[in-house]
Amino acid sequence: MSFFKKVFKLSSESSEEKTAKKQEVNLSLDDSFVHYFLEKGGKFLYCTKKEEVQSHLANIINENNWKELVCIDNDLTKLVDTKNISIKNDINYSAPFLTSCEHLIADNGDILFSSNQLRSKKIVSLSEHFIVFATTSQLVKNTGEGLTGIKTNFKGNIPTNISAVKNYSIHKKDDNFLNYGNNNSKNLYLLLFEDL
Repeated sequence: MSFFKKVFKLSSESSEEKTAKKQEVNLSLDDSFVHYFLEKGGKFLYCTKKEEVQSHLANIINENNWKELVCIDNDLTKLVDTKNISIKNDINYSAPFLTSCEHLIADNGDILFSSNQLRSKKIVSLSEHFIVFATTSQLVKNTGEGLTGIKTNFKGNIPTNISAVKNYSIHKKDDNFLNYGNNNSKNLYLLLFEDL
């Protein structure tokens, strides 16, 4: 009898088990983002106070024994204890890159950037180590909402160079043929600050 089950793919699952597998799971935006982000190999640190952001940032720097950072955002440089680390504002420099982002995409765990963070550089040409500071208000459901958000936030002066980091493990290969030649994998830490 088991031979016929295999051939005809007859299932011994109860109707309750089949129904349970078909049910759609609806996660909140933040839960969905974190799920996909961690699945892709990202390192995630949740913060509720600015002091926690500074502490986590110092721990990341110490853990990796970094002596220099690249940061072109003056507001973010205030979060770094400059006694132990040198900050460069030259985006061409190869040190780890501390930056903000435009949006966090919940339905796939991507992080969306624009020329506001990257200037005219392609993600692949930047350091392989990223530290991203973002807020919970930057979470959006999908890429379409992220692009709409950028258009809304910068009505008269829409930024260019809109792109996303899709993999958070440097050595991970992307088998998607649509991404051929666009390997933008980064060793990425996300400092997510609760602002809602």
